[in-house]
Amino acid sequence: MFAESDLLPLSALQHICFCERQCALIHVEQVWLENRFTAEGRVLHDRVDSGKSESRRDVRIAYAVSLQSLRLGLVGKADVVEFHRERNAAGKTVWRSFPVEYKRGRPKKDNCDTIQLCAQALCLEEMLGHRIGNGALFYGKTRRRQDVVFSDELREETEQVARRLHALFDARATPKPVFDKRCPNCSFFSYCLPETLSGKKSASRYLDAIREGK
Repeated sequence: MFAESDLLPLSALQHICFCERQCALIHVEQVWLENRFTAEGRVLHDRVDSGKSESRRDVRIAYAVSLQSLRLGLVGKADVVEFHRERNAAGKTVWRSFPVEYKRGRPKKDNCDTIQLCAQALCLEEMLGHRIGNGALFYGKTRRRQDVVFSDELREETEQVARRLHALFDARATPKPVFDKRCPNCSFFSYCLPETLSGKKSASRYLDAIREGK
């Protein structure tokens, strides 16, 4: 169990899944750079960050729901949590929690988004005391929801990523860049310099060569 003072941003899980260096730049070095993609994402989230709630028949909808997990050491917010009224096997009315995360682009091939959503569900489970079976990702480009089942495998992967995040923070060291196809679309591209710093010739060797007149 973590102390509240040791809780890390839940949103950092998506960043560390995408790139450990980007995650460290944002959350350890406190650097933030914006491009068109991050701006579009911010505008999309502004629409659901009101903190208000509403009801639609058997569904109650809460926006910008505060979350935390002392077990995983995470704190943050869920864009939307729907509470669906249902009857259980005993005939009693229960409310099933259903987290929904908003993303600006399209569904991704990796698990960055699903892990972030699963972490929200794990926080809700710890806070509310009941198991959550599934949730959804809403993508701005397709204007559709993608259902996500919180399987045992996804839960374990999410917990592993949370442990990686704490290890990254504890190390207090920004990983070296590794250039790949994701880099050109990253808002940190010009700051990170992955093509220069990930090459065989390091920046320090390059400067030494200049000083030596090579």
